Amino acid sequence: MYIVFGVSGSGKSTIGKLLANRLKIPHFDADDFHPKANLDKMKSGQPLNDGDRAPWLERLSTEIGAWSQAAGAVLSCSALKEKYRQQLSSKADDVRWVLLLGEKEVLAERLAARKGHFFNPKLLDSQFKDLEIPTYGCHVDVKDAPDKIIEDIINHFI
Repeated sequence: MYIVFGVSGSGKSTIGKLLANRLKIPHFDADDFHPKANLDKMKSGQPLNDGDRAPWLERLSTEIGAWSQAAGAVLSCSALKEKYRQQLSSKADDVRWVLLLGEKEVLAERLAARKGHFFNPKLLDSQFKDLEIPTYGCHVDVKDAPDKIIEDIINHFI
């Protein structure tokens, strides 16, 4: 079970899909599990609080437990705080964490170029503020090409 995480605009969905394809396991995007109220709140430029996230994190931890018991999966998820990562992995046997890191200016440009995404780019500052960088897992710089990022991830864990 792999969880690709980081702030918005870091490429979680892109890298998650590529990694899942390479490993021949399913990919899931944590954003697809948010209730409508959370999506509406973020779209309006308001950051989620822990109360907003609690049912979403619980649902994801249950799904992660099931996916880890099956063939495995790759989940793209912000997972910015350590307590969120602990909850997400609480029902799984083995979670491999992949942190995508990038400079705020680069990620802000990516967000500004997005069309049709619910995330309000004004929230990027709050995400950087909340990001707790762990000492574990694979840390990759998003300035590299996607193919190199996938190779770095594979080489880290295999």
